[in-house]
Amino acid sequence: MGGGIQLGERDVPTQPKATAATKRAKSTETSASALDGFRRFEPYQPKAKEEYMSERMSAHFRQLLEAWRTELMEEVDRTVHHMKDDAANFPDPNDRATQESEFTMELRTRDRERKLIKKIGEALTKLDEHDYGYCESCGIEIGIRRLEARPTATLCIDCKTRDEIREKQHG
Repeated sequence: MGGGIQLGERDVPTQPKATAATKRAKSTETSASALDGFRRFEPYQPKAKEEYMSERMSAHFRQLLEAWRTELMEEVDRTVHHMKDDAANFPDPNDRATQESEFTMELRTRDRERKLIKKIGEALTKLDEHDYGYCESCGIEIGIRRLEARPTATLCIDCKTRDEIREKQHG
């Protein structure tokens, strides 16, 4: 007969059970690729004798920050839909516990992203005020490569290192 379990006179096709673990794998796959577009950008190539945070450079970082914020907001929307669509009342207590754990972890991640979206907004405000790219502590240039690696950076590498050392010493 067919590829299922035989129950009396008819076959019932077997389908893989959509467990919370299966759904977690799909969700993790989506989250892992969520920032791929943000990370695929052309590194800024300053022109000879170009002034730091020129209009062209500012436009590069504005585009970078806005793309990042857009992708984070899209991920928030995907999470809302995912949680609505995948909220199931699994009969197995282990599957229910796994789903609850996954939702909790996803919400924690979204909370961190919400804070990051706020930092991106602050960085965009600094761009508008022509304060972006300068260390809040000592006032020197943060640097193009550091800002591309961490567009919301507010401290130069030396001040950030000093803060981290101080933090380790004082707990």
